[in-house]
Amino acid sequence: MIRLGAVGDVVRTLPAVSSLRAAYAGAHLAWLVEPAAASAVQGQPWIDEVIVFPRDRLTAALRRRAPAETWHELAGFLRGLRRRRFDLVVDFHGILRSAVLGALSGASRRIGYARPFARELAWCFATDRAQLPPVRISRFERNTELVHYLAVAAPPAPAPLRVDPAQLARVVAELGPGGAPVVIHPGTSDDTPYKRFPALGYGRVARTLAREDGVRCIVSAGPARADRGLAEAVVAASQGSARLAPATPTLADLAVLFAASRLYIGSDSGPMHVASLVGTPVVQLLGPTDPIENQPWGETPSRQVRIPIPCSPCRRGCAASTCMRSIPPEAVLAAARDLLALGDTAALRIARRRA
Repeated sequence: MIRLGAVGDVVRTLPAVSSLRAAYAGAHLAWLVEPAAASAVQGQPWIDEVIVFPRDRLTAALRRRAPAETWHELAGFLRGLRRRRFDLVVDFHGILRSAVLGALSGASRRIGYARPFARELAWCFATDRAQLPPVRISRFERNTELVHYLAVAAPPAPAPLRVDPAQLARVVAELGPGGAPVVIHPGTSDDTPYKRFPALGYGRVARTLAREDGVRCIVSAGPARADRGLAEAVVAASQGSARLAPATPTLADLAVLFAASRLYIGSDSGPMHVASLVGTPVVQLLGPTDPIENQPWGETPSRQVRIPIPCSPCRRGCAASTCMRSIPPEAVLAAARDLLALGDTAALRIARRRA
C-alpha cells in the first residue's frame, strides 16, 4: 500500500488496510509512508512492514545542491523497493509521486483511482483504475471504495488504530484518580495555523466543564513546533481548570493519551483523526476545511461544530481565520456535553472495541 502525506491522511487509511488484512490473511502487507507519519502506523497488526520513503534526506540533499548524494539516496531506496518483488500495489494517495513510486516498485498490477480522485496524471501509472462517483465523500469512504474495487467485502476492524495495553495502563495511572479526563488539543500543523480555535475559547470551555460539570480537562501537545506554546496558552486561559497533559513525543504516545481520555476537543487535524480511530468520542471544530471530506471515523461518536460563513470551506485558509474565530465557546460546550451525556453506554462500547 502507498499512502504518503500528513498524519491525518495516513491514519484515515487504517480502516481500509484492516479490511485488506482480513481479506489477504496470508499475504505480506507493506505500507510505504513518509517519515512524519511513520510512527502512527508502525506496530499496527494489519501491517507486516513499514517502508519509509526518505523524503527528509532527499529534500536536505537537494537543498545542499548535492545531486550525487540525492541520486545515491534515491537509487538505494528504489533498489530495496524492487528487491521485495511486490505483486500488487494499492495507491491510496493518488498523486504523481505515489503513482511513480508504485510503478518503480516493479509490481505488475497497480490499483489506483481514476479522475477526479487521482490527480497530477497519477492515473496514467495505474494498471487498474477505480471509478468513483464524482461526489463529496469522506476520506474514509474514498479509501473503502478502493478496497471494494478489489472485491474485498471484509469490514474494517472495530478498532482500526490499536494502542499498547501496557502503555495505556501506565498513562491511566499517570493521569491519576478522578475518572478519565477530557483532552483538549489546540494545535494543528505548522502549515495550517488558520485551523486553530483561540486559546481563550478553549480556556472558557475548560473552566465551564470544571466548574459546572465537575469534569477535569488536560491539554495535549503534538510534535508541531508551536504546539507546546499553544497548550500552555490554553492552560493559562483556563485559570487553573486545566493542566498540561503528560508529554507525548511520538504519535503512538499521543494515541495512547487519547485512548485514556473520555472525550477529545480540537480542530480538524491529524490528532483528531487519531482520537476517533482509537475510539475516543471527538468534538471537531471546523473552519476552512470541508466538513464532509474531513469528518471523523463514523464508528466513533462525534459532533462537528462549524459556522457556515460564505467563504467556508476553502482550501487555503486565511490569516483572519474568521470561520474559526466565529465559533462560540457555548457551541463547543453544547457538543461536549452532548457526547459526555452518552455516559456509560458509549464508554462500554469503546472499551469493548479497545479490548
